[in-house]
Amino acid sequence: MDLDAYLARIGYAGTPRTDLETLRAVHRAHLLAIPYENLDVQLRRPGDVSVQHAFDKLVTQRRGGWCYEMNGLLGWALAEIGFKVTRMAGAVGRTERGEISHGNHLVLRVDLDRPYIADVGFGDGVLEPVALAVGPMTVADYDFRLEKLDADWWRFHNHALGGAPYFDFTEAAASDTTLNTTCQWLRTSPDSIFTQFPIVQRHTPDGLVIILGRTLRRVRPGERTQALIESADAFVDILAREFGLDVPEMAALWPAICAKHEDLFGEKAN
Repeated sequence: MDLDAYLARIGYAGTPRTDLETLRAVHRAHLLAIPYENLDVQLRRPGDVSVQHAFDKLVTQRRGGWCYEMNGLLGWALAEIGFKVTRMAGAVGRTERGEISHGNHLVLRVDLDRPYIADVGFGDGVLEPVALAVGPMTVADYDFRLEKLDADWWRFHNHALGGAPYFDFTEAAASDTTLNTTCQWLRTSPDSIFTQFPIVQRHTPDGLVIILGRTLRRVRPGERTQALIESADAFVDILAREFGLDVPEMAALWPAICAKHEDLFGEKAN
């Protein structure tokens, strides 16, 4: 694993320092360069929460990843630069799902003059890190909020047009064993949303472009549009053109993607 290779992958050309300017620039560059995606889960390929796996996939293979890979890689890179980084276990949908949600998200705490939350693994979440402090914040014209639920738990509220509306987290350092156990459940269980349909999300300079199943969605502040993807060839082309992902194997899953879409929304619903 090589820091320069990571910085080249995200297009960061500056001299990294342990300051807020660098943290913001690396966080933003990562999200603009590397998409969030669950395609290996759809293709039933193995994976884990190790940094070695994340580096090989996202940097060497030039793929995207989900929270364990995206934040795992970012956390390693920030530590290599010299930042103090804590890997924390998050829980997306904790109120609805209960204890099974614990560890279904990886989020980073970075300590500078004050603690910051760095999170490139929430798909359509914040483009830049935010201070770990109660209250609202606006990033790239999207409104977010951090809430302290009790002595242990925080809640991050996503913007109004986001997918998952929130995740909870504690400030304790995450157990890699716990994270990996939940990761493997998410990779394999039929009850996991990640095994049901493809999810691909990428930040752009003016918003977000997203694939959910066979739906292509574009999100800008205050605006969301979407349309059906019409064929396997179009699906593979969009992955390459919009997300920089060369995964032609996904064409073989097109019948299952269409069937799941029809099951959830009706054949022509978008």
